[in-house]
Amino acid sequence: MAKVHIRKKSLTKGRHSIYLDFSPPLRNPKTGKPQRYEFLDVYLYDKPANVWERNHNTETSDLIENIRANRLLDIQNRKYGFISNRNRSSSFVDFFKEFICNKTKSDCDNNAMSYRYFVAFAGHDLIFNDLDEFLCEDYKNFMISGPGISRRGRPISRNTAASYFAKFRNALLRAYKQGLITTDLHSQVDPIKLKETHREQLELEEFQLLVDTPVKAEIIKRAAIFSGLTGLRFSDVKTLIWSEVRGRSGRYYLQFTQEKTEGAEILPVSNQAIEVLGVRGDPQESVFHGLHYSQVRSCFRSWMEDAGISKNITFHSFRHTYATLQLELGTELLTVSKMLGHKSIKTTLIYTKVKDKMKIEAAGRIKLDLKKMNSG
Repeated sequence: MAKVHIRKKSLTKGRHSIYLDFSPPLRNPKTGKPQRYEFLDVYLYDKPANVWERNHNTETSDLIENIRANRLLDIQNRKYGFISNRNRSSSFVDFFKEFICNKTKSDCDNNAMSYRYFVAFAGHDLIFNDLDEFLCEDYKNFMISGPGISRRGRPISRNTAASYFAKFRNALLRAYKQGLITTDLHSQVDPIKLKETHREQLELEEFQLLVDTPVKAEIIKRAAIFSGLTGLRFSDVKTLIWSEVRGRSGRYYLQFTQEKTEGAEILPVSNQAIEVLGVRGDPQESVFHGLHYSQVRSCFRSWMEDAGISKNITFHSFRHTYATLQLELGTELLTVSKMLGHKSIKTTLIYTKVKDKMKIEAAGRIKLDLKKMNSG
């Protein structure tokens, strides 16, 4: 049975503050997290000394009881699937911001930008009660139009819009699961379809060329080569610590949590990948201490130029390189999918579209004797 108890906490000058104790915990409409206590920022006198203090205690006690009754209704409403006016009137924008902040863990994340785009569309005052299918579709169309909200006003790509809108849909799903909205808008509103793009990757000869080409920012080079030998994203490379690098020669592996999917992973890695890491540090020390994404672009520009590579290679290209080289060298698609940490093999299928070397080889496998046809 739901209960809301009024608790006291001693203060100075003969006073005590009041807080509520929820059983079971009440869902905070701002953060979506279970909340056991709520401090009301009011106080009562222990021993009222005059009429004013007695009136203060009486009126404040009535206010406290009113708040307690409303919170009890909130708990009971949740039990029967009813959203109270208090939750309906709470800020979805604040909820979305909290949701995004919990997801943002590295300096290359675009979660914060997805929040900025939603605020650019809806403002800061949107509440849960404003959410419906029409608003979601309207925001979807806004994102598909490729708006630019930076100082330069540069439009965003279709795939970037799809990424930002996906985060909004995930927030809708979280709000629905936590009982803050009654409709599963995540299921009702389709995602923005990705536009197929050309994914740059390195040939094995080009990969070796980059290994042989010196750079000023050695840490960025080592991080990129390590990504190409393991398939790790930048976020996972950046957050890798030495205690997550385990095993022995021929049996090395990484035991870590993917930043993007939050999935626990055990990834076998080669002796060469470990060799790239250099001298082992303390267990809790970052393997690539001082690595920042903001320095990657300028480093890559000079690195590719010095190596004579004209492709538009980004850090993520090394992950693509790992995947495509594995497939070209005969590794099964399912194995590559597992190595990349994909939850669905459909995600891995995109790499089968860029294996030009395998297509060329396949094109020449069917051979006929055309001498008679040509002689005729």
